[in-house]
Amino acid sequence: MAAWVKGGATDADTAIEAAASLLAKARAPVIAGLSADVAAIRAAYDLAGRLGASVDTAGSVATYAELGSLSRVGALTTTPAEAVGRADVILVVGDAAWQAPLLKRLIDAKPTRGRTAGSDRVLLAVGANAAASLAWPAEGGLPEAVGVLRAYARGHLAGDALPGQIAARLADAQYGVLLYDAAELGEAGIEMLQGLAMDLSEATRCFTLASGDVGQDRAVVPVSAWLTGQAPRSGFGRRVPEHDPWRFDAARQVAAGEVDAVLWLGAVPVPRPDWLSAVPSIALVADGEAKDAEVVIAVGQPGRDHGGVLWNEQRAALTFWPASAPSDLPSAAAVMAALRERVGTHQAASRSEPAC
Repeated sequence: MAAWVKGGATDADTAIEAAASLLAKARAPVIAGLSADVAAIRAAYDLAGRLGASVDTAGSVATYAELGSLSRVGALTTTPAEAVGRADVILVVGDAAWQAPLLKRLIDAKPTRGRTAGSDRVLLAVGANAAASLAWPAEGGLPEAVGVLRAYARGHLAGDALPGQIAARLADAQYGVLLYDAAELGEAGIEMLQGLAMDLSEATRCFTLASGDVGQDRAVVPVSAWLTGQAPRSGFGRRVPEHDPWRFDAARQVAAGEVDAVLWLGAVPVPRPDWLSAVPSIALVADGEAKDAEVVIAVGQPGRDHGGVLWNEQRAALTFWPASAPSDLPSAAAVMAALRERVGTHQAASRSEPAC
């Protein structure tokens, strides 16, 4: 197993011991990223309970934008597979959604199922000057632009302006899809977009679909609910899970100097945050690069080096992925379990030391 401590290559046992020592001494540790398979995510929560750590995810900005909207107005969503198979009209909201691999699939193929099978797919855009049948730059901001579209869809505004034309084309669709990036659109924008989809669905079928998810956040949300009854940003400092989206925002905690150790879990490759190097840290990563952390341990990537349950974007469900190229790299779950055991040993030794 490849491992590094302070940039120097070492063996697995030494790296795990160094990581356990760092975590055991920490008074306010964070386990972040959580981009891994379900077994590793569960092991991360187990370790957090042992440490009294808080947890946060790699894509929490987008996740909490969606959760905030969901808690107030609900959601009317579809899956990528259904969008590719049925959508005859796509509204792309913002710039970021244009970079999604899903959009290329939508552009390159016609619908194949239902009443829309074989029809030409119409592409609309708001918030970006893009190659679409109708494109509205919407310079006032995305949430406001979606609000204007909704006003036209509800009949509160009328006329032949671009937003009115886009709203009319969506109303004529047999299966419309509103494609967006949650981090870019934000909580207020998502709430307005869900309202637009619900308004349109009173007369036709229209659904929202988020693109550009980071890491395995959509796997973490249900796992966190199973284990704690709450969403991912939780803390175990009082030995019971407490949920607070502001208090347990890892980036905010590091910026405020509230954290003295971070364990970054990235078994499914995901960009590491800039703040990772600002605090003593451990990284369990599939790419095995000895950077941005004091202790780096290379772990297997689920679905490649070993089998694992991951979020299936096409089916919008948790799915087991067998190993496509089995290797000897350990799973992140196994390393987490070893860390938990070693941390327990350190804590027991600390409690047995005589008081001075």
